[in-house]
Amino acid sequence: MDTLTLRIAFGVVALCVLVLFFVATYRPTRSAYSGWWCVSLAVFLTSAVLFLLNGTPVQVVANPLGNACAVFGATGVWAAARSLRSLEVPRRAMVAAPAVVLVASLLDDPANDVWTGGPFFLSGMALGFALAARELWLVRRGATPEGASGSQRSVAVASLFAISSVTAAFYVLRGAMLVAVGPEHPAFAYAFGSQVTTLLTMMMLVVVTFSMALLGHEQQTSELRVRATHDGLTGLLNRATFLEHAELAFRARPDGGTEGAVMVADLDGFKSLNDDFGHAVGDHALTIFGTACREVVGDHGVVGRLGGDEFALLLADGSRAELVAGAISRRFRAGIDDGPRTTISFGIAQIDRGIGVRDTIIRADVALYQAKAAGRDRAVRYEPTRVEAIRV
Repeated sequence: MDTLTLRIAFGVVALCVLVLFFVATYRPTRSAYSGWWCVSLAVFLTSAVLFLLNGTPVQVVANPLGNACAVFGATGVWAAARSLRSLEVPRRAMVAAPAVVLVASLLDDPANDVWTGGPFFLSGMALGFALAARELWLVRRGATPEGASGSQRSVAVASLFAISSVTAAFYVLRGAMLVAVGPEHPAFAYAFGSQVTTLLTMMMLVVVTFSMALLGHEQQTSELRVRATHDGLTGLLNRATFLEHAELAFRARPDGGTEGAVMVADLDGFKSLNDDFGHAVGDHALTIFGTACREVVGDHGVVGRLGGDEFALLLADGSRAELVAGAISRRFRAGIDDGPRTTISFGIAQIDRGIGVRDTIIRADVALYQAKAAGRDRAVRYEPTRVEAIRV
């Protein structure tokens, strides 16, 4: 089958797959993975159409644009892979490689050479698929498949990793051969010509079609799960989920281990902050505080927003609670340097297996009120007979 026929066949198949992806997967789920693959297929299809114009008077523009579109499509594959880890691709990174390829192709000889900017084009394609393969490897390494759906997900990710790796390696070798022997050499035409490339991209469509429905719906389910368990403003656990995590931590704590603590915190004068400066400023302060808590506590505890301006932290090492409170306060103040000065009060209660999570939070609340009564901007540890106040 000649190259022109293969490219037309690829274009028809890609168009059908694009329509199916958009209607059957992206529209119902709005998942980033499905969306990015729709974008990639659209620009791959555009690239194929532009390459059909080689040998015509508009080749001088169509060929460089085709190169840039193809590289942008490969970058979209990378973005789709990153979305499986809930990560985005910076906009500059998205356009950098296509822009370089476009400029290199235009500055070469686009009017007479269908391989104008070839080394840059093939390098950009290899880079996009290599980055996608890396992301998919990280997805595989961090996966904990459970049941039939988990097994299917593993197969889908492994298949995508394999085709991305093979495609990246193919473009690396294709670029090396182009530089070494040129596009007219029989070895290049036989092993790395347009026919082989089109067949490889059609294989990729088969793998992507297999993975699309499963991963797209799974990503939507994961996003809904996050929305149901996390606070929409701060990204921290919501009240119910924090209590669930805390209950599990209470039960799992070994006898004789490091004693943990519950710490309750809220922003001093938060109502006045909202009334005087507006809810946008108040929301910004809550977001900065949530970020400070998450960054300071890290993997050494659990952080949640109980409601309003009240937050709760479950710390693995209760003896460091005052140090953690101080670190959070400093990071919070650094984050709102350009806004109204706001302070934080903390109440700390040592974990007591005999009373459970909710009563421990009540003790921390008592200590929090004592901190506010003592002048705010401090941490107070709950003690039945004595209150120890430590300024942070």
